[in-house]
Amino acid sequence: MPRVVTSNEWNRIEEGLKQRITALNLFLRDIYHDGRILTDGVVPREVVYSCRHFRPQMRGLQVPRNIYVTVAGTDLIRTHTGEFVVLEDNLRVPSGVSYMLTSRMVMKRLFPQLFRQCGVRPIEHYSQSLLATLRSMAPEGRPEPTIVLLTAGVFNSAYFEHAYLARQMGIELVEGRDLLLHDNIIYMRTTTGLRRVDVIYRRIDDDFIDPLAFRSDSILGVAGLFNAYRAGNVTIANALGTGVADDKAIYAYVPKIIKYYLDSDPILNNVETYLMTDPSDRRYAIENLDKMVVKAVGESGGYGMLIGPHSTAREREEFRQRILADPRNYIAQPTLRFSRAPCLIDNGFEPRHVDLRPYVLFGDKVSIAPGGLTRVALRKGSLVVNSSQGGGSKDTWVLNQ
Repeated sequence: MPRVVTSNEWNRIEEGLKQRITALNLFLRDIYHDGRILTDGVVPREVVYSCRHFRPQMRGLQVPRNIYVTVAGTDLIRTHTGEFVVLEDNLRVPSGVSYMLTSRMVMKRLFPQLFRQCGVRPIEHYSQSLLATLRSMAPEGRPEPTIVLLTAGVFNSAYFEHAYLARQMGIELVEGRDLLLHDNIIYMRTTTGLRRVDVIYRRIDDDFIDPLAFRSDSILGVAGLFNAYRAGNVTIANALGTGVADDKAIYAYVPKIIKYYLDSDPILNNVETYLMTDPSDRRYAIENLDKMVVKAVGESGGYGMLIGPHSTAREREEFRQRILADPRNYIAQPTLRFSRAPCLIDNGFEPRHVDLRPYVLFGDKVSIAPGGLTRVALRKGSLVVNSSQGGGSKDTWVLNQ
């Protein structure tokens, strides 16, 4: 059963996402260079500098075209009022796009005539749009860049997606051991010798990408990669240090960030968010844990989270202690009534909660595949749509009219 989004709804989503990624790129450029937004007190310095994804090594480093976020996956939900709001931003290594593409491929084989009759917007061009975006990020003087997708390997939960995207784009899928550094240039080992690499679409976290610059115990990355990156000889997409902007505490400031850089109000609103570093917010959240959703600011995949209405007294007490011990690590939001969609469960149709993750590409231009990944909370009554927590997915149809 596809999830249907009307043309008018999608147009608003598209404009809102373009606005959001533009502002977040400006924010990242600012905090790693001039820091105007920090000096002006719009975003507190301590919130940025205490973020575990902030990379001091990126200060003053010029990234190609000042684009830090090349690929974003923003999670949206539709509230009971019918409005789409942003639940969170995924700006480091957003996953799931392969499920969007394979779901569409299966649905078109099952219902080819229905697609023609309904006027569903195509998404099959995503892989080539991603490839064109990565090409546009190549270092100067490399008109025919070599692009690779860097994976953690076959034991990574998203390895299927890494292999799928590399195959779709016609680029090499590599692990850290396939790359080496020489004279501040990254090379790929091939059967015909070494080949220079210009753009790395990385699908591993900052911590593991270079044992000389970050975690010394990492065997997943490439020793010296950061030196080549700093010298401008290779582009890494997304840029290192982008995790600051998808920290869930920074999320609360995104409307102010949009206003500061673009002098406009957000097209897509945030969910009301309580910062646990604020004494009054913390007090209110702790007193109402049974009604709140509490999230660890740096976690993903549905981990480090308390859903108040579905929790036990013991779980709420545990989270109360966690919040008091480390308030910077948590935010709280009201439990939302968000939309459900019909799903084929066993032999009948049942409603399940869904969210929507559109994929945004930022290069020469901003492009968004119409639709995105609709994630489904398959367990009855569950609000958690993450696949790692038992969630599923469905095809998303954006109509032409």
